Amino acid sequence: MYYVRDIHLKYGDRTLFNHISFMIGKRERIGLIGRNGAGKSTMLKIISGKITGDGGKVELPSGTTIGYLEQDLDADESFTVMEAAESAFDHINIVQAKIDEINHQLETRTDYESDGYMQLITDLGDLTEQLGVLDVDGLEGKIERVLKGLGFSPLDITKRIDQLSGGWKMRVELAKLLLQEPDLLLLDEPTNHLDIESIMWLEKYLLDYTGIVILITHDTEFLNNVCNRILEIELGKLNDFKGNYVKYKSEKALRMEVAQAAYENQQKDIAQKERTITRFMAKATKTKMAQSMKKQLDKVERIEVPTTDERQMNIRFAEVPRSGLEVLLGKDIKKSYGPKEVLTGVDVRIERNERVAFVGQNGQGKTTLAKILTEQIQATEGDVKIGTNVHLSYYAQNQSELLDPKMTILQTMEDRAPEELRSRARTILGSFLFSGEDVDKKVSVLSGGERARLAMASLIMHPANLLVLDEPTNHLDIQSKEVLKQAVMKYTGTLLVVSHDRDFLRGLTDKVVEFKDGELHEYLGDIEYYLGKKKLDNMRAVELQKSAKAAAKPTAKMPAASTLSADQRRAVEKKIKTVERDIEKLEKKLEDYRVQLSQPDFYQSDDFIPVNKAFKESEDLLTDKMLEWETLSEELEG
Repeated sequence: MYYVRDIHLKYGDRTLFNHISFMIGKRERIGLIGRNGAGKSTMLKIISGKITGDGGKVELPSGTTIGYLEQDLDADESFTVMEAAESAFDHINIVQAKIDEINHQLETRTDYESDGYMQLITDLGDLTEQLGVLDVDGLEGKIERVLKGLGFSPLDITKRIDQLSGGWKMRVELAKLLLQEPDLLLLDEPTNHLDIESIMWLEKYLLDYTGIVILITHDTEFLNNVCNRILEIELGKLNDFKGNYVKYKSEKALRMEVAQAAYENQQKDIAQKERTITRFMAKATKTKMAQSMKKQLDKVERIEVPTTDERQMNIRFAEVPRSGLEVLLGKDIKKSYGPKEVLTGVDVRIERNERVAFVGQNGQGKTTLAKILTEQIQATEGDVKIGTNVHLSYYAQNQSELLDPKMTILQTMEDRAPEELRSRARTILGSFLFSGEDVDKKVSVLSGGERARLAMASLIMHPANLLVLDEPTNHLDIQSKEVLKQAVMKYTGTLLVVSHDRDFLRGLTDKVVEFKDGELHEYLGDIEYYLGKKKLDNMRAVELQKSAKAAAKPTAKMPAASTLSADQRRAVEKKIKTVERDIEKLEKKLEDYRVQLSQPDFYQSDDFIPVNKAFKESEDLLTDKMLEWETLSEELEG
């Protein structure tokens, strides 16, 4: 077992951790949550041994390996992506070097009967066995699977790391950690720089991970799908919840209700006893009894008022009179950076009051097209038109990084505010949780979440009927993200949002534009509709590949439905009924597996791995059966 005992830490007058303790079990997937500045990243640094608190300790079994993905990278950028990934197995090279050295000694030494010679043979056997356990032969395939899952193309893996953006550098570091497979995997905001497909791949990878995972993320969908335990840091204390994020929310509400009821009941009881004591004190015959009752009352352990950090932003996007029907129009847009073509002749049209999401893998041109349409950058070729009476507010992906670190919070707001709103800068900052002396802090000392809030505060000072948000939830805590979503939901102008956050996008837009291989694909619905269609399209693509392979084989052709004989029709109908029975059995089996997998404690049992594997195999088999049923039905119906 792993223990974090009595950790306490203060920064000036502020208590970050007030004697926090918890235990970590095998195969746990822990989501560490809390407001921006609550101390989540600091706790990971303490667990990893990067820093220590003012007191307390972390107890880990001897030989425990730790992998830690930090928000701030400090990696050797002279490697290529593949070389960096291969460096995860440097320990294997060390073992191999020892084996080579022993073999060399065995070839040159002649003291075959000596203890030293026999020890070399023993060491060689141990090291060879160790090398076998490390599965050296499967390393190349493992590296390729992880890099592909995180979105790297065959061309990408040959690039030097110093040629990559910050987000892709983070992916390289994440790939190295996953390949090392440490006993304790600590991930600080792993989804911030991943696209939706890579996030979904990482979810599946972590579910099968044999070690312990502790992660910080504000992606509630990711928390729900991966975690079986939630640790919340709030006002210096730690709250521990079994289950995923949905269970945490319901359990926390229940705990607060019970605690409030217990506090109120105790207060009533204390008030009643104090009235009795006061009455008895007035009578000489009962003074002694009153004093005894008072001593008993003083010994009662008082229940504290349940406290939570209820502070939240107050966002409201101001609007100006509506725009013309056509808000943004792009025709035959091309964009190249040197020899690399990002956009190759795409067309896009966004009309008044449309709510559009740009999604797709990183590097496909989502941000580039958003910047071109809003005239932040110029296209290499093509025409762009912003409609009549369009007033734009644009939140860039790196908006918080564009703030001047030397300026104070208040100076930043006043510098960016329209003349008529400068006098309201303090009031607006207050609604974004910057109050009192906070406004005199330098931007350089703010956390990532605080910078994101400040950038958002300066954005809303400009009324707009076109709101363009590029990855607006990066660095925002869960509460702030929910407040932002509600504000955007109420916004009645035209919306264009670039995001990989499924929870944030759910129900937010009425059109999804997917960027893939230089082309745009429109889906008329929100992110759930898009993901559902994508899954169906992928299933169809698999079936088309199977059909193409089958067509290449010299097999007899099945007659068309219109020419089926009565016997042939009966044979197909019989097959359909058999497949339908198989589908019904598989669905029942999957439901049983889901019930088992939904139990938080089940993830720690020995049955988890085989059941999870059987669940996935049954899912794949069900997909095949559904496609078989479709094919047979089409054959029957023509």
